[in-house]
Amino acid sequence: MENRGLAYQHAPQRLDWVDVARGIGIIAVVVGHVWTRGPLRDAMYSFHMPLFFLLSGMLSRPHPVGAFTRRQLVSQMRPYAIFLALLILADQVIEPAKGNLPIFHQWPRDLLPILLGGYWLRGPYTIFWFVPCLMLARILFNLALNWWPDPLDRRWALLMIPVLLLAYGIGYVTPASPLGLLSVPMAMILLWVGALWPRLHWRNLWLVPLALLALAGLAGWLPTLNMKAGDYGWPLLSIGSGIATSLLIFRLSARIVSVAASLATIGRASLLIMYLHVAIIHYGTPYADKLWLLGFALLTPCLLWNWIDLSPRLRRWIV
Repeated sequence: MENRGLAYQHAPQRLDWVDVARGIGIIAVVVGHVWTRGPLRDAMYSFHMPLFFLLSGMLSRPHPVGAFTRRQLVSQMRPYAIFLALLILADQVIEPAKGNLPIFHQWPRDLLPILLGGYWLRGPYTIFWFVPCLMLARILFNLALNWWPDPLDRRWALLMIPVLLLAYGIGYVTPASPLGLLSVPMAMILLWVGALWPRLHWRNLWLVPLALLALAGLAGWLPTLNMKAGDYGWPLLSIGSGIATSLLIFRLSARIVSVAASLATIGRASLLIMYLHVAIIHYGTPYADKLWLLGFALLTPCLLWNWIDLSPRLRRWIV
């Protein structure tokens, strides 16, 4: 447990431990969507979304603003549009086969909620807020990184104070969130904390307060998070609990990386799992119990990812 903060950035197994952490995080996301109420769901919601934003912040570096913005728009919104279109088409077949109307069946009026995304996408599309939210937050964060490359620069803290107030303020006023943009201010906070963390030297005495704060969220002693709706529980404490849990998972991931190949595999397929798992759960719920749904929602996208990975062109388009 010696000073290993920067070792996260430079260790040869960095990408492996990141994949392990992503694997743990995406399993938590799927669990939270299989068990939709109760203490297990609340425990997963207490940290699963902050974990991904923190990881993205940890891996962030300043890039030329124009090129980075264009790359983000293409690489993130292209698969977003592809998977959203495929799921909408699938729903046009699956629901009528079951004797139901498709979720979107009033054309062309339904084009508006589809284009708005975020708050207006429910059911099998509910997770589609995350990618555009992360994309815009990363674009804005990269812009600020070009001004102040060191997250320890005190100007970052001065910037984050109004951003934090904005995050809580707009989340309190409305849950409406086109393309998930309601959550961008809090995502910016998490990206900054993620970028800051590797620059801090680990101290063993941090373990107890981090563990206690994490436990408060996992055990339900604090209101849980719903980042999509801009609901961050008790100010600072609930999001702080999610951060603490995620940081502990990062340290655990670095320690178990040599024996966690299966978690790393799940982590590498996390984007496909993110897009597809809710639809698998949504359509499979009447026919399978929760453990089977959990397995299908993880395994099916992993198998698809392995197939896509065989084709560089397909991978470039989809993942």
